[in-house]
Amino acid sequence: MRIIDLHCYPGTKEWIACQGPYVEALAKYWKREWVGKSEDQVLKEFTEAGVEACLVALDLETTIKTPPVTNEYVHAMWKRHPKRIIQCWGALEPAKKNVLEEAKKAVKQLGFVGFHFHPIMQHFAVNDRRYYPMFELIDELKAAVMVDVGTTGMGAGMPGGMGAKIRHAHPDAIDELAADFPNLRIVMAHPGWPWVEETTAVALHKGNVYWEMSGWAPKYFPGNLKVDMRGRLQDKIMFGSDYPSMPYARILKEWQELGYSDAVMEKIMHQNAERVLGL
Repeated sequence: MRIIDLHCYPGTKEWIACQGPYVEALAKYWKREWVGKSEDQVLKEFTEAGVEACLVALDLETTIKTPPVTNEYVHAMWKRHPKRIIQCWGALEPAKKNVLEEAKKAVKQLGFVGFHFHPIMQHFAVNDRRYYPMFELIDELKAAVMVDVGTTGMGAGMPGGMGAKIRHAHPDAIDELAADFPNLRIVMAHPGWPWVEETTAVALHKGNVYWEMSGWAPKYFPGNLKVDMRGRLQDKIMFGSDYPSMPYARILKEWQELGYSDAVMEKIMHQNAERVLGL
């Protein structure tokens, strides 16, 4: 079975450095060392798992002052390994003055499928009208967006979460964005805890909203979500790992243990992403 992983970070030393003061908190959150790997090691893990990866760039420069893992960085990694890395999600920092130019370049020159947003860490909600010109341009470019929903391990347990507010990643913001941009393809990232039922409602109500389940071990998916993914959500759900958060062996094993039919698993692992994102 083809496996398209919609949510892979580069996993390299440069990517770790981008996370600055959050590295220690992430190590505690995931209960393991949080260190960078060589590019060869990353590609080896993709290959051994049999996944076709979509890399995610990361720009938190405005909020934590660290150098970003740029769109050019992930694009270069993609082009060095085109058989194993099949696409990229660009990073856009909406508070930067050159955000519109960066969006145009990522789609027209680099060929990206779309853009990833981390509302909690970027300190904004996607329904913030100040940044609608950015989404208007993304819509015009016919690019997609992937937006984190629910809480995050970044800053978890730190005083005040280092200023980050989990409410920025509430599914209400997705609901409003989807209503205001009905032609914009929106992929919600992660199960959306603690607002899983509300996230489910948005996925069901908005025809242009989809949902990938990265960042959680499948055995911990809430019970209602497990039922809905094989039923009324089966044409909406896509596979993502949040690499390198958890080992592929564990993630893929636990997906199989959910006991879904082959037809449902084909949709989740690749067919929905092929249909919606053209991968």
